[in-house]
Amino acid sequence: MEFRIDRSALNDAVAWAARVLPTRSPVPVLGGLLLEADGGWLRISGLDYEASARIEVEAETVRAGRVLVMGRRLLDVCRVLPESPVVCAVEGSRFSVTGGGARFGLSVLPLDDYPALPPLPGVLGAVDSEEFAAAVAHVAVAAGRDDTLPTLTGIRVGLDGDTMTLAATDRYRFAVRTLAWKPATADVSADVVVSARRLTEIARSFGRSGMVSVALDAGSAGFELAGMRTTVRLLDGRLPRHDKLFAMTDPMTAVTDRAPLVEAVKRVAVVADGDSPLQLAFSGDSVLLQAGYEDDVASQRLPAVLQGADELTVAFNPSYLMDALASFDAPVVQFGLLGPGQRVMVTGRAAEGGTAGPDQVVAPHPTHRHLLMSVKPLV
Repeated sequence: MEFRIDRSALNDAVAWAARVLPTRSPVPVLGGLLLEADGGWLRISGLDYEASARIEVEAETVRAGRVLVMGRRLLDVCRVLPESPVVCAVEGSRFSVTGGGARFGLSVLPLDDYPALPPLPGVLGAVDSEEFAAAVAHVAVAAGRDDTLPTLTGIRVGLDGDTMTLAATDRYRFAVRTLAWKPATADVSADVVVSARRLTEIARSFGRSGMVSVALDAGSAGFELAGMRTTVRLLDGRLPRHDKLFAMTDPMTAVTDRAPLVEAVKRVAVVADGDSPLQLAFSGDSVLLQAGYEDDVASQRLPAVLQGADELTVAFNPSYLMDALASFDAPVVQFGLLGPGQRVMVTGRAAEGGTAGPDQVVAPHPTHRHLLMSVKPLV
């Protein structure tokens, strides 16, 4: 086996495939990357028990063949190679990497022990890669981190006709994002849970252009774009449905500009010990942020518009509030309020005229919604 390729192309391909390699594994070959050169193409594959990745890039094939080498060591080598054409070859029991006057020899792993990559499930449709990555980022902040509750560490992927719904919850917050996609058939329907960490990595890795093919079967999800193909095992169980939880009859609403609110939350939360609450006291034309107690306190007032009440105070876990606000791209956020200690719906929209005001009421069914449970304000 021997091939020639640009250093940057090799580095990018190895880095993309190495994402799925396990940090530690009782099976040494799972730390390997499979390189296959044939017909002007180089295919690099990696897998562990939960996910697989394969990428195909152009390379000058001098001698066709395949080799299995330690993936992270190969990635380290690619990162330090000089910017120049690279020649890679199997020489006896070693894999040599030569470029720009530098030469590395890597030991090879037994090919016979390497498991076959799982096939891509049936393709159900395609979604814009940039929109998909943004939507995954919007909801992933609400996914759980407790591995003893594995289903809650996932993102629900729901497919219904030409609408894709992504949702995540850790029981204290619930984020939902809907987006349009292109189903292969009009009657496409699916409801699965994918690891939030894995789905975030996958969505980011595809970059900002192109249509990502979405594939599903009973046990795995697959995604493919421009020579990049990856699969991930589905999580067992189902996330709770958000429909009834999100139904809020005649809530009070408060509207304010998002960026100043984000900065104020960061500033005031400095004195919040642990998860002590951060209060938002809304009045007719402003919101007062307050945190801390006794000698260590902080506050800041911002413009805001409250409708449906003369005044209302709610309080949140500062980290949860910050995660929610940071997940929005819109310059204006709206809070749908039921009262102290009750659930609060956060939505966003584009500003009209540059500042928050009564005309900044969001559409009845925004595509990105983030539900927070408020706590009772400190007396």
